[in-house]
Amino acid sequence: MPIVKFIDYLKYEKGYSKHTLLAYKKDIDTFQNFLLSTYNTDCFSDVSYGQIRLWIVSLVNKGMSNQSVNRKISALKSFYKFLEKIGDIDKNPLSGHRLLKVQRKAITPFSKKELNEIIHFFNKTDNFNELRDYLIIELLYTTGMRRAELIALKCSDVNIDNKTIKVLGKRNKERYIPLLNYTIGLIHKYMKLRSELYSDNQHLLLTLKGKPVYDSLVYKTVKNYFKLISTKDKKSPHILRHAFATHLLDEGADLNAVKELLGHSSLASTQIYTQSSLSHIKEVYKKAHPRNK
Repeated sequence: MPIVKFIDYLKYEKGYSKHTLLAYKKDIDTFQNFLLSTYNTDCFSDVSYGQIRLWIVSLVNKGMSNQSVNRKISALKSFYKFLEKIGDIDKNPLSGHRLLKVQRKAITPFSKKELNEIIHFFNKTDNFNELRDYLIIELLYTTGMRRAELIALKCSDVNIDNKTIKVLGKRNKERYIPLLNYTIGLIHKYMKLRSELYSDNQHLLLTLKGKPVYDSLVYKTVKNYFKLISTKDKKSPHILRHAFATHLLDEGADLNAVKELLGHSSLASTQIYTQSSLSHIKEVYKKAHPRNK
């Protein structure tokens, strides 16, 4: 089956995460179901661009956003690139496709005031769940790591002596992120309580049952605490990553340094965070430029 070969290729040669593999497979399965229901075939090699266009129209007519449609098309385009690479097709039918226009919504990060208010919910707590929740929020904000990277952390990834934490990013790329003294102190406190309860699990962040934390738990942790102090529409782990990058840039951090900390492969990905700090930059400019005095 070409789909199985493609997923294996992404897994073993590209090093894609489990979450990404599931998303790719789901998108390609959706297209295959369309082929079966519309053309009574599941053969990918004979598909024309016109047939794919009809699928795109059907997705839009169902109310799917342009961004979601583009994601599905990107997955299908990668699949056809793979089929072309292994010689199953002569030409990728999506080679000339142009993505649908998407109006990028500005993401509003949590403010420094909101991040400081969060601390009060965990003041002097010795409860394992609360301490773990605090560490989840602290690591997401002070390191900028992704949710999947946080979940995958092992105890051995924390280097107290060097004050760093090793993160396994996209495509199995390792990077080392500095840890603040306050964060190290919190890790110490958490690890002491953790060692009293669990000793046979290598994962850093555990549930009360001693199992590794999971996607929805991390998401709900961030959402449930921040809804108590923030009126922002979005309250997710990614907003903490956004706050990390924005606050560093607000304080004058080098864009290339932020890029490395975030684990981005190009500056283009990092530059979206500069938009959030633009208002701050304007204020600094007005106060600092001699012509404005």
